[in-house]
Amino acid sequence: MTASVSLYIHIPFCRKRCSYCSFVSYAGRLGDIAKYMQAVKYEISQRIDGRQLKSVYFGGGTPSLVPVRYIKSLMESISRYFPKSGKTEVSLEANPCTIDNTCLKDLLNAGINRLSIGLQSLDDGELSTLGRLHNSQQALEAVKHARSAGFDNINLDLIYGIPGQTVSSWEQTLREAVNLSPEHLSLYGLSLEPGTLMMELIESGALPQLNPDLSADQYELAEEILEEEGYRHYEISNWAKPGYECRHNLVYWNRGEYIGAGTGASSYLGGRRYNNTSSLDKYLEEALAGKTISIENDEIISPELASAEAAILSLRLDEGIDMEKYNRDYCTDILSVYNKQITELEGYGLIQNDGVYIKLTPRGRLLGNEVFWRFLPELTGETNLHRVATE
Repeated sequence: MTASVSLYIHIPFCRKRCSYCSFVSYAGRLGDIAKYMQAVKYEISQRIDGRQLKSVYFGGGTPSLVPVRYIKSLMESISRYFPKSGKTEVSLEANPCTIDNTCLKDLLNAGINRLSIGLQSLDDGELSTLGRLHNSQQALEAVKHARSAGFDNINLDLIYGIPGQTVSSWEQTLREAVNLSPEHLSLYGLSLEPGTLMMELIESGALPQLNPDLSADQYELAEEILEEEGYRHYEISNWAKPGYECRHNLVYWNRGEYIGAGTGASSYLGGRRYNNTSSLDKYLEEALAGKTISIENDEIISPELASAEAAILSLRLDEGIDMEKYNRDYCTDILSVYNKQITELEGYGLIQNDGVYIKLTPRGRLLGNEVFWRFLPELTGETNLHRVATE
């Protein structure tokens, strides 16, 4: 069987930076889109390794700001560079106020077959707090346009734990979203990085502090509602109808290899994880001059760290760690290596071990970070593992 690899393409352009955003993105640089897409095309042409593409993911930023003709041209280039592998999953993130029926039909014809729409909330007050440019009506219309255009694989992104959000308003958003019958839902608890506008507003007292207890109640409510609606909770933050699990993100969680193209994009190849330069100007200068793209956060993944990451990422998934497979893949005995951690976490009621799989309990899903850090080697320092969950 031919080996496969996944491709992530970062589109860093936005009309306005959301108040909670810490991703590599640039507002007010839409005039650079044409040359940026040319630069990405060049970079991808330099990354060919003969493997089939398992998945393609356009993330951002706001990929739906890119005129479809550039997406189409890039998809044609990708088809020339990489052998086809049946129906490759090709996802694109979209902001509700940047898409209409015509645009969506063109995206579908260009080869995009999975749409991820950033609703974030269906409450106008909460959308304003998040700094989103769309309102709830535009969000609902965007999903209807996607269906009308012919998309049959739609993900909706939602955020809980928003300052001022209640359990009641979260439930209303969630039920309205479910009524749209998406194949997939990604629900993210709001977390903030220093330097974001929302963090500054909270620190100044203009917004209330984040409430982890309230967020936990909202998460548990989502688990209850989505189970009733037939969604499989296959990963801590992700639910899907059977057969619609995101293939691209499963590559990350299963420690598969992926190529990242574009400003700030992350790659994991040959036991090495690194990021392209986060500077848009530097990226454009180097790519358009035919130079090698500068990299940041270059990290060789040691066998010890690889086995730790495998444990952590497997625990994010509903089936957990398959102990027999883990022991075979990493030439070890997980119960011996992590005996102290497993015993401690079982005692806290955060994981369970049935002799075949080690998995998070419902309480463990709420306190996942309390579980995960215990599996990291003591002296590894900072790693780039967190990027796997944010792209």
